[in-house]
Amino acid sequence: MLADLVNRSQPLASDARVLVLGGGFSGGHVTRLLRALGTTVRCSRRSLSSPGADLLFDSTARLILTSSDLDGITHVLSTIPPTAEGHDPVLTHLGSQLKERSLTWVGYLSTTGVYGDQQGRWVSEDDPANPGQPRSQRRYACEQAWLDSGLPVQILRLPGIYGPGRSVLDSLRAGKSRRILKADQVFCRIHVDDIAGACLHLMHQATSGQWPAIVNVSDNCPAAPQELLQYGAALLSCELPKEEPFELASRSMSAMARSFWSENRRVRNTLLCQQLGYVLLHPDFKAGLQDCLREEAKSRS
Repeated sequence: MLADLVNRSQPLASDARVLVLGGGFSGGHVTRLLRALGTTVRCSRRSLSSPGADLLFDSTARLILTSSDLDGITHVLSTIPPTAEGHDPVLTHLGSQLKERSLTWVGYLSTTGVYGDQQGRWVSEDDPANPGQPRSQRRYACEQAWLDSGLPVQILRLPGIYGPGRSVLDSLRAGKSRRILKADQVFCRIHVDDIAGACLHLMHQATSGQWPAIVNVSDNCPAAPQELLQYGAALLSCELPKEEPFELASRSMSAMARSFWSENRRVRNTLLCQQLGYVLLHPDFKAGLQDCLREEAKSRS
């Protein structure tokens, strides 16, 4: 839970000023962590009525930050996705202004989907990208644009993101879960707490000179989707949905869902957790789902 993360985290230097571009599920969590630690954060959303919003940024609506919005910024985190053409909206509209600032760290949230299908093999940052899906190809194009920008960029590659209000517990409660069985299929995941924790940790590591260009931010436990369902159902004391062989289930899947199931890989976090020293708050889906249940119970009380 965020309180546990705050208690074990060290704030940034007192003169740090962080710009979070895109304060949705992940960016909003980073914003809340930093603010809880006393760091000044400016967070952009597409509407000022959205939680945590200080600034408006929406390239499709031509809502672009001004030069004064960037005054004093030392750290930047971008969570904003590529355009349909594979361009990065932040670099397109703010790249030249960012280059004029003396930035300490720039983080870009990408996806482990850029590794493509590995037929269940382990991948690390040393493995070449081989994106097979168009959305991953667009992300990889943006990664390269950021790395070529001349800014002090670090790419964070994320797998499936979950947390309170966005987990298998919610789909089980809503009766929307499907227990699809596909031999040897696994997915990797990361709890939103650990995205925020890893971002802060990497900001600190960059200050001390440890700055790998690409970092996988994934938990320790790639797992089959039915394992999460079984554990989630046990936590909720509810019945599991009936089993569905993938060959039959795929006929009623959306194209997006089929594309997720078409890739299979295990993502190593050795660089983040062993070499850079980040300790996961939720090292596997069991710890993460227990946290989701506790946080959701607190929000209802």
